[in-house]
Amino acid sequence: MSEMASTKPYRIAKRTVWEAYQLVKANRGAAGVDEETIGMFEQNLSGNLYKLWNRMSSGSYFPPPVKQVEIPKAKGGTRKLGIPTVSDRIAQTVVKLMIEPILDPIFYEDSYGYRPGKSAKQAIAVTRQRCWQYDWIVEFDIKAAFDQIDHAFLTKAVRRHIKDGWLLLYIERWLMAPFETADGGSLPRTRGTPQGGVVTPRTQKVTLAGWGAYAPNAKGNFGRLGRRRANSEPAGRHWPGASTQSECCVG
Repeated sequence: MSEMASTKPYRIAKRTVWEAYQLVKANRGAAGVDEETIGMFEQNLSGNLYKLWNRMSSGSYFPPPVKQVEIPKAKGGTRKLGIPTVSDRIAQTVVKLMIEPILDPIFYEDSYGYRPGKSAKQAIAVTRQRCWQYDWIVEFDIKAAFDQIDHAFLTKAVRRHIKDGWLLLYIERWLMAPFETADGGSLPRTRGTPQGGVVTPRTQKVTLAGWGAYAPNAKGNFGRLGRRRANSEPAGRHWPGASTQSECCVG
């Protein structure tokens, strides 16, 4: 695959599409609404990647519906996940590779979700360390953050940092891509971002970055809201409902 085609309105390197495919393949994942697996996609790999690059570079790529899957929560209820098609995951990964270097520096050091080189295990390790240092901790959650985020608000936040037109074009199209339910029905989306996508969770994270501007005063944790422990006894007093999730002592 040659690198560029100057006649295209959007300059997207074919090498980036190839790298995105390799990342999607390594991550594996289930088939989307088209029931196409990675193996099936690879049966015409060169043709499929070229078609994707050609459409993205010309501005004519429109994401297919996202397959909606409900998984049970440990404490009852279900969580709705959105599973993009293999081809769409590659397209989203292309954009992810472009926006990560721009967005990652704006996130607070103790932000661990959807970031390169960061993981839930690291967040838990930091939480365990800090919970030995303070008398009490604060744990909170934003209810239905993925389901209810306002598209106009999210788009405005993203536009503060992302200036390339083709990146904004596709981010907004992914926000609007409908869900396809198990019975084949289509659910339009006017708010919220699907958990399970590649790009939209990262753009949703941008809306919280403004809150992170207050975080430097916390010196990397919420423990300053309580008293430091004089010994090594583990912290045992929590707010009602607090847990050992990463949100306890890290942002």
